[in-house]
Amino acid sequence: MGRRKNRSNIKDHGVDFCYVVGIFEHLIIEIEFRLFRLLRLEASMVTQVAPLPVYENPPVNEVVCGILFARLDELLTPYLGLLWEKYKPAYSKCQEVAPLMPIIENLGQGEPQEVDMLPLPRIWFVHDNNRNIIQIQRDRFLHNWRKIQSNDKYPRYENIIKDFRDHLSTFTEFLKENNLGTLTPLQYELTYINHILQEEGWETITDIEKIFPNFSWQKGRNSFLTIPETINWQTSFALPELTGRLHSKLQSAIRRDDGRPAILFELTARGIGSYTTLVTMWSWFELAHEWVVRGFTDLTDPQVQKDVWGRKI
Repeated sequence: MGRRKNRSNIKDHGVDFCYVVGIFEHLIIEIEFRLFRLLRLEASMVTQVAPLPVYENPPVNEVVCGILFARLDELLTPYLGLLWEKYKPAYSKCQEVAPLMPIIENLGQGEPQEVDMLPLPRIWFVHDNNRNIIQIQRDRFLHNWRKIQSNDKYPRYENIIKDFRDHLSTFTEFLKENNLGTLTPLQYELTYINHILQEEGWETITDIEKIFPNFSWQKGRNSFLTIPETINWQTSFALPELTGRLHSKLQSAIRRDDGRPAILFELTARGIGSYTTLVTMWSWFELAHEWVVRGFTDLTDPQVQKDVWGRKI
């Protein structure tokens, strides 16, 4: 009887019990994430791990944070309109784009495989500043930051991952409110796309080794081939403890707005390992970010890092 009376009192006072539980769950996730960051900092101090390199003016043009999860069949198109209201007024524009097919890292079994599934609709919610995008489809949630103006400053990983975490929390709460299911993580992804423009350490494709010492075009006196017109090189590295892979890609390109030649340097960390919950996923992203930053540093020339991108550490 006492329990029934308490429930009645909760209802009479206008308190939504599910809403309160949702708030507490969000607070627990936030506390655990902050505790992880603190423990990671303490561990790095004890083991004297070298601090992550810091660049004053990195060539970052876009950053994507994402999660692939078990498909939500109940998330039908009408719900996307209701979800959009949660992100307004900041994300005031909506756009439908081609769906993304899932690519799963088969760790220890060769190259990642594209999963054969029926295409699902994908929606963009675009911020008023056009720099931030929320991408949603029935099996994926992503958040992008992209450079729009040449003088746009990279907002730093801490701010980008916070936006991703906050927007993902809004999404999970919406699913719970509408009984649309819960997220079962299958894989995470962190991508950095860098634009290295001509005259920023290089002039022609044959100068590639000036930026990337591990890659070069060796043309001997008796070489048959001429200087390459374009490049498209890809390399993959295993993350520790079967947590995923780091993929690097170099590609020559022309910038659309001014026709200036550029080298696209893309670094993508993808995987999951033992970080299979919405709480532990943030530990995976910390690991992925470290590998992206250290990978960028390992693959690029130290002098260019200082002279062009303003490396401080």
